[in-house]
Amino acid sequence: MPQEQGPLICPGHSRPVAGIEFSRETEDGVFLISACHDKTAMIRSGETGDWIGTLEGHKGAVWGAALNPPATHAVTCSADFSAKVWDALTGDELYTLQHKHVVRCAGWAPDSTRFVTGGKEKHLRLFELGEAAPADPLLLQGHTACVKVCHFIGDRQTLLSAGEDKTMRLWDLRTGSTQREIEFSGSVNSVELTADGRIMTVAAGTEVSFWDLTSWQCLKRFSLGVIAANGYGVNSASLHPNRKAFVAGGGNFWVYQHDFETGEELACNKGHHGPVYGVRFTPDGKAYASAGDDGTIRFWNFAPPEDGAAADATAAAAAPES
Repeated sequence: MPQEQGPLICPGHSRPVAGIEFSRETEDGVFLISACHDKTAMIRSGETGDWIGTLEGHKGAVWGAALNPPATHAVTCSADFSAKVWDALTGDELYTLQHKHVVRCAGWAPDSTRFVTGGKEKHLRLFELGEAAPADPLLLQGHTACVKVCHFIGDRQTLLSAGEDKTMRLWDLRTGSTQREIEFSGSVNSVELTADGRIMTVAAGTEVSFWDLTSWQCLKRFSLGVIAANGYGVNSASLHPNRKAFVAGGGNFWVYQHDFETGEELACNKGHHGPVYGVRFTPDGKAYASAGDDGTIRFWNFAPPEDGAAADATAAAAAPES
């Protein structure tokens, strides 16, 4: 087999990278935002990985970061019991929003007029973004443990959240009530939505599952226990835009490619020197990024193996390193 090209390594962070997210395609391109325990978030080109800017100001680890749809604003979430709103074009800090415990995640409404935060408070805070600093957020209560994921679904009135209580909740923001609850076998560590908002990819416990967001039926579920060999679970998963493959990463330092239809392992990428906390495909599907405990972000080219090549790729990945 030909020698595979190694990943593009993006240094810059000095502590574990807790998560990564690509922006949507914008007039200025695609951007990648990373959250890191070195108290910063970084914005990079989503095409080249080139550094664009660093958001500095938190006094504790940054656990989550999210760009709004046009990538003009960002929210960062920190162990210093605060979330910060930033001008993503200039890097200026706009607002600091105090919480009562560690903030782990944030999500923007499609129209960028509101955003939500979640974390160890066990509930969600919904902020309206206007000319003045957001105040008096709506509290959404129901979770019994740390909230690790929050996303708007479809419009500005529907929200999902999930976390360490192994439960996903769907909220109607007009009433502040829960519309639906889904139970998982382990902590929900990552949720990704397809660009068209039709499919949800969930990494929970040792499983990756895929859900139809119209019927809320589970389409596929795969156990990836090999990733969780040392107890970290599957930390993150991402579905390719053509829905033929997905990637996943977790506690055993490697990043895996799988066939979407069968769950068969297609390839295994080695290189990280610690657990992998985030994996995401680029919007065009030509590459994916991974990040983790070693403080690096790595861009991997994605080329689906030809028919019959999956077994060869799996065998090569299982071979001991020289």
